[in-house]
Amino acid sequence: MSWGQQPQQYGAPPQQPAYPGQASAPPVYPPVVGGNHAYQSHGYNQVPFQAPPQGPPPGIAHDLWQWFQAVDLDRSGQINALELKAALMNANYSSFTEGTCRLMIRMFDRDRTGTININEFSALWKYIGDWKACFERFDHDRSGTINTRELGDALTSFGYRLSPHFNQTLVKSFAARRSTGTSTEDAINFDDFIEACVTVKNLTDTFRRYDTQGTGVVTFGFEQYLDSVLQNIV
Repeated sequence: MSWGQQPQQYGAPPQQPAYPGQASAPPVYPPVVGGNHAYQSHGYNQVPFQAPPQGPPPGIAHDLWQWFQAVDLDRSGQINALELKAALMNANYSSFTEGTCRLMIRMFDRDRTGTININEFSALWKYIGDWKACFERFDHDRSGTINTRELGDALTSFGYRLSPHFNQTLVKSFAARRSTGTSTEDAINFDDFIEACVTVKNLTDTFRRYDTQGTGVVTFGFEQYLDSVLQNIV
């Protein structure tokens, strides 16, 4: 991921784009796809499995290989979104959503099979660990969730100038996917946090392709708009 300029105040002139610029050095967060994928064991919740004993491929840590085998329920040598969903839990023991798992599979599925192999899984595991550190940084009240204010702090750290109203809408949109009652939740889980931040970044990249002058304002044809949205939700 490529991130840009330092965050600005909400009251900046409207001709200034509300997304990170391209010239400045990127902030520390959020995690990036690519780079050093050295495996590290993460301390957050995972569904326990008993993996069969078998040696890992060259360059793959033994415990990561065992975890991959355990998640690979159909023994295909590949992991799909449903298998990944069965293996990951949030701090409140809820499963990751299928949407978040599909998003992460797409990000690391280099051969476009709809699944990930052990090397792609290793890169994904590092990426999830980086996001976990990011999540914990902004979970100020240590609730195990991210509320509207905390999400705003995270997005500002990433270089975005977004209103509190937008941040609230973003939280409610993702929280509503889990709500079983009529009340609206005001916080999101770890997996929703990943997907929300990645979605904002992907939509920003799409917008930036049309904002050739860097003004923060573009004109879309109707079909252009539909195409750009579909690229980020399908």
